Amino acid sequence: MAALPSLRQLRYLLALAEHLNFTRAAQASFVSQSTLSTGLKELESTLGVQLVERDKQNVALTAVGEEVVARARQVLAAAEDLSDFASDASRPMQGQLRLGVIPTIAPFLLPSVMPALREEFPALQLALREDLTAHLLERLRNRQLDFALIALPYDTGDLRVLPLYKDKFWLVGREKDPAITGKAIQLSSNWTERLLLLEEGHCLRDHALQACSATEVANVDGMEATSLLTLVQMVASGMGVALLPEMAIHSGLLNNLALKSRPLAPPAPERVIALVTRSTSAHMAEFEAIGQVISAVHKKR
Repeated sequence: MAALPSLRQLRYLLALAEHLNFTRAAQASFVSQSTLSTGLKELESTLGVQLVERDKQNVALTAVGEEVVARARQVLAAAEDLSDFASDASRPMQGQLRLGVIPTIAPFLLPSVMPALREEFPALQLALREDLTAHLLERLRNRQLDFALIALPYDTGDLRVLPLYKDKFWLVGREKDPAITGKAIQLSSNWTERLLLLEEGHCLRDHALQACSATEVANVDGMEATSLLTLVQMVASGMGVALLPEMAIHSGLLNNLALKSRPLAPPAPERVIALVTRSTSAHMAEFEAIGQVISAVHKKR
C-alpha cells in the first residue's frame, strides 16, 4: 500500500496556499519555517509530484498543487467531522453550531425562527453569519460553517440538501403603476423591461431573471440594488418594478410605503428555501432537527 500524506502535512499545504509566503504560513501554523518547509517537502515526496514553485522572491502553487489543495480541504473537513462525531455523539443538540444565511432570507425568517429554536433546544447555541450564497457554500466546504440556509435553484455540488418549503415571487410597484393591476399578474414584457434587480452575486437576481425567462434585464441607468431594502426604495422612487419573495412581503417590508404587491398568475415562479451541510457532517441530527423547526415556523405564518 502506498504511503499516505499526514493531516499535519495537508494543513501546512493549506496554510501556504492561503499566505503564499513560508514565514507567514509557518506563523499561522504555529511552527518554525524549517518545520513547515520540511513537512511540505515530505508531502511532495509522498505524493511524487511538485506542489510548490519557489524562488527567493515568489511562492506559487503548481497546477497539481492547486488540485491537491482543493482535495486537502475536503480531507481535513471530513477528518474534523469524524472527530466531532465521536466527541458529540453522546450530547446531541448541545454546544455551538455555525449557521450561514443569505441576505434575502435572514431578516425575514430569523426573527421568528431563532426564538423557536431557543425554545426547542435551549442548550444549543447558533452563531450566525449573513453572506452571499457562493461565499457561504465555500465556508461550509472549508468547515468554517456547519449549515447554510439558502435558496434554490443553485448548484450545491456534493453538499447534502434538505429542501424546506417554497417561496413564491410577487410583483411590487407603485400604487398607481399600471403593471400592478388585477389579483394575479401575468408575466409580460410591459413590466419585465422595467424590472429592477439586485447586483451580481445575489441568487435572487438569477431567480428573477429565470422567472422572466431572460438573461438580461435593462435596469434604469444601469442601477442595481445591493439589498432588498434598497431595491424597495428604488421602486418607491418610481424607477421601475421588482420581483420580491413572498416572505419579504409578509414580513412587512413594504409597510408605510406607497407600494402595492400582487402575486403572479400560475404557474408562479418560486424559489425553494433549503438547509445544506457537508455530506460528512457530524451534526446530521441537528441538521434534520433545525430543518424541521424552520418548516414548522413557516407553516404557522
